[in-house]
Amino acid sequence: MREITFREAIREALIEEMERDPTVFILGESVAERGGVYQVTKGILDRFGKDRIIEMPISESGFVGAGVGAALLGTRPVVDLMFDDFLPLAMDHIVNHAAKMRYMYGGKASVPMVIRTFFGAGGSWGCSHSQSLEAWFVHCPGLKVVMPSTPADAKGLLKSAIRDDDPVLFFEHRLLYAMQGEIPEGEYTIPLGQADVKRKGRDVTVVATAMMVYKALEASVELSKEDIEIEVIDPRSLVPLDCETLMDSVKKTGRLLIVHEACKTGGIGGEIAAIAAKEAFGYLDAPIERIGAPDIPVPFSPPLENYYLPKKEDIVATVRRMLS
Repeated sequence: MREITFREAIREALIEEMERDPTVFILGESVAERGGVYQVTKGILDRFGKDRIIEMPISESGFVGAGVGAALLGTRPVVDLMFDDFLPLAMDHIVNHAAKMRYMYGGKASVPMVIRTFFGAGGSWGCSHSQSLEAWFVHCPGLKVVMPSTPADAKGLLKSAIRDDDPVLFFEHRLLYAMQGEIPEGEYTIPLGQADVKRKGRDVTVVATAMMVYKALEASVELSKEDIEIEVIDPRSLVPLDCETLMDSVKKTGRLLIVHEACKTGGIGGEIAAIAAKEAFGYLDAPIERIGAPDIPVPFSPPLENYYLPKKEDIVATVRRMLS
């Protein structure tokens, strides 16, 4: 097993898919000569040339629309949209066109496009550059939504997303790019809609996404000193959602806590809680709990931003309360 960073895993997936399929290409802002804001596409220009990695003007609506059109014509564009805060600028193309083409044309048209975007707080980027907007797109039928937490997951899921015949929103947390982890040798993919149990446990099921997976794992170390063993599950993709793995765990532990960085109200946690209330109600030994950010804009001030973000301590305290 090799160990590489999350950034390198994304880059490897892009290069391998561009080598495998000549219809795959990249377009976005600062992706070519500069190599992207976080250097994810560094070196791809030298390898594939300007026909395969295309620098676009600062117009999210324009180049996402171009991606939709290119996908309809038989290519597989990977659109680099930087901050997910800028997704609203291209909402019409994403929600009213990419998501609906297959349905409107009775399956005779498809939009095999990936939109890569980074999200999340933790760097004092301010309230318009730090949001977690994944739940908006979970609510839109026709889109797939992916949110990896490890380098291995990022590479395997991105390769599957590029090969998928439907539009995929691929959310990458900005603080994960330097995170290192082992990845399998050789060619591999991870199917969309397959959750991963990051840690087995018996007492509480903790479903966490992106950076919150690491907060949950940190909490598990502290709780294990008290003989409390939590099971940490990363859905990896929110659409499709692996309900079977999640509910099997809840039925085993009898308790469910969902943790995400997005605002608590309207977040994916509410949907998972509703599924559990229907599918595993008779197995629950305690009320379902959710942890999310407060319903306020993300603060710029580092101390306030730190206060805003869900923490290991929040998970530990909630688990203790659920078991009390």
